[in-house]
Amino acid sequence: MEDYNKIIESLGVKFIKSRNIRILQPIRIKNFYDVENTLLILYNGEVSFGEEAIHAEVGDMLFIPGGKMLSITYGSADKPKAISNEEFMTHRESYFEYNLEPSRIGQIENSFGMVAFEAKVFDSVNFFTSLDIPPFLIKRDDKLAHMLAEILKEDMTDILGKGRVIKIKTEEIVIEIIRYIIKNRLFVEQLATNSTYFKDPRLIDIFAYIKDNIGGDLSNKVLANVANVSEDYVGQYFKMLTGINPQDYIEYQRMEAAVGLLRTSKKSIRAIGADVGYKDTAYFCRRFKMMFGIPAGKMRRRESLMNL
Repeated sequence: MEDYNKIIESLGVKFIKSRNIRILQPIRIKNFYDVENTLLILYNGEVSFGEEAIHAEVGDMLFIPGGKMLSITYGSADKPKAISNEEFMTHRESYFEYNLEPSRIGQIENSFGMVAFEAKVFDSVNFFTSLDIPPFLIKRDDKLAHMLAEILKEDMTDILGKGRVIKIKTEEIVIEIIRYIIKNRLFVEQLATNSTYFKDPRLIDIFAYIKDNIGGDLSNKVLANVANVSEDYVGQYFKMLTGINPQDYIEYQRMEAAVGLLRTSKKSIRAIGADVGYKDTAYFCRRFKMMFGIPAGKMRRRESLMNL
């Protein structure tokens, strides 16, 4: 338990967005993917996910760790329109309608609420992604549901202290999700295996170096010098502790940084690719679309539409 307390104390939690959404037509997104963690609560109607089409009941919450691709169906699973993640991102307004009235939260037919957030250990490692856990249902949890509703209400208003309140409640949501996992003994093996590497100071040094030099040389030779191990061993060492090889981890971090720049800056796609370590813009664009199922330019359009 003490180890988990240390991890929670080291977590940097960042609120990204919240939405109360009415489903306009049933759709199945076969390759849904996002870099942020998402907590979704079903208020009315139907939502199902995974190859086995696991159904959420009204009041249930679906937690999707960042970086996990899945099939998800919004609305009736009988005859949904099958679309790709790219189609969904590009034409989201055709499938979703956003509620901006706090009094209508939970009162709209075919609707759900969602909160997206980051949760990073030492401000470097995506905690839930690092555990390598799949999306899962949280059965009716009134405390967590109330927190999510409070974030939705705060985000719809423009009152004093709004940002601080949302930040605090988002941190509470992250802690409650971790408590739920531990209390219900979910993913015990993953927790036991993947949480231990947070204790290794050499690995923490590598994480921090990658974060601070995301656009620079992050070859195994450089990482070996950071960790003070041999170049031949650093890849094996990193994978032994994290379950993935360092270059795959680096690419994910670079793409995550690119999404952040697309969301917050007006830089060109070429400049963003260079900022996150890609000298070849065409290669950056291919890798971006391969990871997210949508071109970088359309990701930017999607973000601008969602922030209207």
